[in-house]
Amino acid sequence: MGQTLGCVMVTQSTVAIRESFGKFDGVLDPGCHLMPWCIGKSIAGYLTLRLQQLDVRCETKTKDNVFVTVVASIQYRALAEKASDAFYKLTNTKQQIQSYVFDVIRASIPKLLLDDAFEQKNEIAKAVEEELEKAMSMYGYEIVQTLIVDIEPDAHVKRAMNEINAAARQRLAANEKAEADKIIQIKRAEGDAESKYLAGLGIARQRQAIVDGLRDSVLAFSEGVPGTSARDVMDMVLVTQYFDTMKEIGAQSKSSSVFIPHGPGAVKDVAAQIRDGLLQAQHGGASSTAPSLL
Repeated sequence: MGQTLGCVMVTQSTVAIRESFGKFDGVLDPGCHLMPWCIGKSIAGYLTLRLQQLDVRCETKTKDNVFVTVVASIQYRALAEKASDAFYKLTNTKQQIQSYVFDVIRASIPKLLLDDAFEQKNEIAKAVEEELEKAMSMYGYEIVQTLIVDIEPDAHVKRAMNEINAAARQRLAANEKAEADKIIQIKRAEGDAESKYLAGLGIARQRQAIVDGLRDSVLAFSEGVPGTSARDVMDMVLVTQYFDTMKEIGAQSKSSSVFIPHGPGAVKDVAAQIRDGLLQAQHGGASSTAPSLL
């Protein structure tokens, strides 16, 4: 309707291509413009100046013969000062960009191993952007940004990579667990050694205290009872210790009966046997225990 009345309106971020009798006649900026159709003026079409995005999926092979699908995202826009080139020189802009992307990716990825391809995504994107910028500038387009958004290996390869990663982590976990068990065993052994050492010190101090107590008892008894010798007092102490031991054995043993010698001379015999057993042990006798009293 507007063109019928000789007036056209161009929206924001858009330019119109004007022709005169089929020949390019100029670019109309956003706004309202007179279009006298009666003298051959007409609008050939409109060209958007907005930023556009094209996602390209390209399948290729890496240097280690792994097929991958590379997803590239191209952000581009037409230049207002080159609107005529962008409108007339290309029939299908997206297909043209896609062809250049395929060419660069299929020339770059086969030179890289799979792991290197993941690490060098930025370098691949930069190579694609440089090639596109050089090629598309002559057609009136600007390449704003090129991104390699994804590299997808084959499903079987991806599963194998995950299994390799899981196995490596399990091996690391096993090594850490073994190291922890080793530390626990070492600490337990150190604690056991320290415990035995302290127990040995306690036993040594206990025996020293017993010896000191017996010595003091012998000396005190010898001084308190005139006419007694140290040997007599020692015999009495040994007998007392012997019967105390027998009492503990009777209290702790599972058997209900313990036989001991009985008679008028039993005490003397017990003292003599204990003394003889101690003398034999001191002089390297065959046995360090007292002979049987039964």
